[in-house]
Amino acid sequence: MGAPARADDGLTGIPLPVRLPYDWAALIGFLARRAIDGVEAVEADAYTRTLRLGPTHGECTGWVRVCPDLAHACLRVTLSPSLRPVQGGVLAKIAFLFDTGCDPAEIALTLGALAAPAPGVRVPGAVDGFELAVRAILGQQITVRAARTLAGRFAAAFGAGIEAPGLGRVFPPARDIAPLAVRDIAQLGVIAARAGAILEMARALHSGALVLERDAAVAPCIAALTAIRGVGEWTAQYVAMRALGWRDAFPHGDLVLRRALGDVTPRQAREMALGWRPWRAYAAMHLWRSVA
Repeated sequence: MGAPARADDGLTGIPLPVRLPYDWAALIGFLARRAIDGVEAVEADAYTRTLRLGPTHGECTGWVRVCPDLAHACLRVTLSPSLRPVQGGVLAKIAFLFDTGCDPAEIALTLGALAAPAPGVRVPGAVDGFELAVRAILGQQITVRAARTLAGRFAAAFGAGIEAPGLGRVFPPARDIAPLAVRDIAQLGVIAARAGAILEMARALHSGALVLERDAAVAPCIAALTAIRGVGEWTAQYVAMRALGWRDAFPHGDLVLRRALGDVTPRQAREMALGWRPWRAYAAMHLWRSVA
């Protein structure tokens, strides 16, 4: 890509409007704890990452930086020059990642007292469904920090190099992972069963049997995910929440959610969450926040 671009070489400060209140600190804290080394960098007042978009005339890779400007009810987005041809697509992905279309007042009507302490909480989306799903599988039954370490190794091993401010890798697409063997991923310290699940998912995405895009049909996606050995309901719900933008997703088996609800069983958690429909994903974010 050449030398890292200066801000004024690209497209700087593009506004993405948001409805207030907007809890930037909570969202950026969530992303920071899960940031993939080399792919994402998070500061209190900025989020920077690499990304790849494939327009009809060829693939573009580059970097994007997002900063809050809540005094003007917006986020400010800076794009590298290489992403100019796909500016609209990049902005759409960033808007989805930062949940700029959320209407806090509408959600508060349903969540009531749960949302009252922090009405600006958002549900983070994803710029890449495969990346998000790999990260979710790697995070099964281990700490967030350990999963972040494995995701960084995965990106370093299989992602393409790029010159970007403080970053060095673009997360690999499913097509690059599909031909690999379990041992190729397991050698990074990933349990073989999870390596196999990642491969099966990559092949399903590459073949078109699985779609992990915003607003994709939820039921077929969850069915396809849970058909993969090693992918359970928790992972499928989490992926639907963030990669598909399903705002009624609720990973009722999540230990932290169940603890926040009073150490209840998964069945009890699911029943308790019925009153929060169709905004159960926001309820999950509030419950995670309350424990964190």
